[in-house]
Amino acid sequence: MESASSAAFSLTLRRSVSTKLGEAAAGSGFTRRTTRPSVRVSALSYRKFIQFALDETALHTDLTPSPLQERFTSMKPSEDETEIELLSYKAPKIRLLRSLSIQGSKGLQVLDFAMFPEPEYDLPIFCANFFTAAETNIVVLDLNPLYDVIKHKEYKDKYYEGLMSLGLKYAELLPWGGKLTGESLRFFSPIVIWTRFESSQDTHDVLYSAFVDYLKAWLLLMDLGIRETDASQIIANREAQHRYLTWRAEKDPGYQVLKRLIGETHAKNVVRGFLFDGVDSLGSKMFLDYFPEYRCEGGRVNEKRSMIGKSFATRPWNRKGEFIGKHND
Repeated sequence: MESASSAAFSLTLRRSVSTKLGEAAAGSGFTRRTTRPSVRVSALSYRKFIQFALDETALHTDLTPSPLQERFTSMKPSEDETEIELLSYKAPKIRLLRSLSIQGSKGLQVLDFAMFPEPEYDLPIFCANFFTAAETNIVVLDLNPLYDVIKHKEYKDKYYEGLMSLGLKYAELLPWGGKLTGESLRFFSPIVIWTRFESSQDTHDVLYSAFVDYLKAWLLLMDLGIRETDASQIIANREAQHRYLTWRAEKDPGYQVLKRLIGETHAKNVVRGFLFDGVDSLGSKMFLDYFPEYRCEGGRVNEKRSMIGKSFATRPWNRKGEFIGKHND
């Protein structure tokens, strides 16, 4: 049964989302601070996404450079026409805000943007993974749940019940992108945008609008978030985030792009030390401790994306955010 505090949080969220997104649609907004670093912007570029995220987040909290910024600023890829840019910040409630962007030849563009909460908060993880090559776009945009929403209904209701209208809006504009493995699904929410489309200015504009609205929704959750004081819950939050990081560091498909551009050693360093920083510090468990079904002979990790063989060709949640995936093959 949903707790009174969780129900109150969800009601506050619904009202706040309606108000904030309504203001945005009407053209109202904040006067932006001018202290954020600028990011070069070009047509059909993901750099304006990064700039908006930095500007908007700075309206809600005080961003300061992460220690990672000194270690990871830019990489020299093997292809002269390719640029790789890495940015990282921290803030109260935000353990890490980080961005990796790639602009390359033949229309290659990549954005991997995320915000991870401090373990004292059970906030979702903001996740934007966009890949463009020639005319093909592959997109994942979500507020990744810290706890599996299929198993943890109270967590789902607390954070996503008030956001379903937002998710439904973009589910129509950016349709489901095809089969998604069951293993991956446990790290996604009912409002996840998983889509594929051919490049066009109109669709790119819709994606930018979705990014803006989802980022504002996450920042609202952050504003409403109350610091946890129960030591056991903080430990649970830390382990849940470490489990997420461990999965992503091992199975993230972007690794292959980085490996081609900067080599295997540098790619592994970026994945574990930057993109999923915390995998080596938030916990001591290894991938096979969390996901023993991937164990191969000799203790190796199976490289397959899926071991259970279950995939979801259509959205496995209904309009209320209820999981219907057992009927979805």
